[in-house]
Amino acid sequence: MKLQQLRYLVEVSKQGLNVSDAAEKLHTSQPGISKQIRLLEDELGVQVFIRNGKRVVDVSPPGREILRIAERILREAGNLKRVGDEFANESAGSLTIATTHTQARYALPKVIKRFVELYPKVRLSIKQGSPTQICDMVVSGEADIAIATEGIELYSELIMLPCYDWNRSIVVPAGHPLLAVDHPVTIEEIAAYPVITYDFAFTGRSKINRAFESRGIAPNVVLTAIDTDVIKTYVSLGLGVGVIASMAFEPERDTSLRAIDASHLFDPSTTRIGVRKDAYLRGYTYAFIELFAPHQSRATVEQAMGRGGD
Repeated sequence: MKLQQLRYLVEVSKQGLNVSDAAEKLHTSQPGISKQIRLLEDELGVQVFIRNGKRVVDVSPPGREILRIAERILREAGNLKRVGDEFANESAGSLTIATTHTQARYALPKVIKRFVELYPKVRLSIKQGSPTQICDMVVSGEADIAIATEGIELYSELIMLPCYDWNRSIVVPAGHPLLAVDHPVTIEEIAAYPVITYDFAFTGRSKINRAFESRGIAPNVVLTAIDTDVIKTYVSLGLGVGVIASMAFEPERDTSLRAIDASHLFDPSTTRIGVRKDAYLRGYTYAFIELFAPHQSRATVEQAMGRGGD
């Protein structure tokens, strides 16, 4: 049994049982993958994949358990490699962060800049997606950490590290009637206009929905987007009022817009970091987490991962 054979198994599964796609992903040949999987099945004495001719069409019942074990073995093999790298070269390596657009655009730049200054030999990669997409990246090993407001709690494989609380603002064009209101803006006043806000899966959208529902109001949401800059663009064109994360309003750049505090209308949201419970984190990964959330020290993170006192 070879690790390479396990990689082939897992990749075929990831690629929806398409051996050609797995071969392309792993930069090898389709016949080579098929041969190695057959050899592994012969060694194990069970059929992992169910075939129709040469085509893989399903995973057998024992194959599902074998795939789970293979994924675990490959993760631990990766951990072994990271342990070796940690002691062979503490300041070099790679770190992949999976996050949403709002975090990548507004919360991370200063942290990234400082991290690059401290760890110039670390190859840093940022992948963007919806909360579920970025969590899937961490679970599958494509990314080291996830940073999001929604979604992490849905994954039992991940621990959640609270980072900071935030709330929302209403953005409107200069001269908008809501700017003349001489009291804290109300849900009813916002609902009098078309609303532009985040796609449902992103950035605390559930908190926005609940605020309107609590008042028995169904807002006229005319446009949703995953990108705050897109929301602000269409607000500036007069299509409606925007509901965005307060951190995403930049007065020096958003000169045609004005922000109205709405923290009294919506429950605060918490941005969290998610990491695999069984991951071995390099020293610079702990450093990145602490740069982003100073209260999440290495000792705190290790305790959350069940490694306190190791």
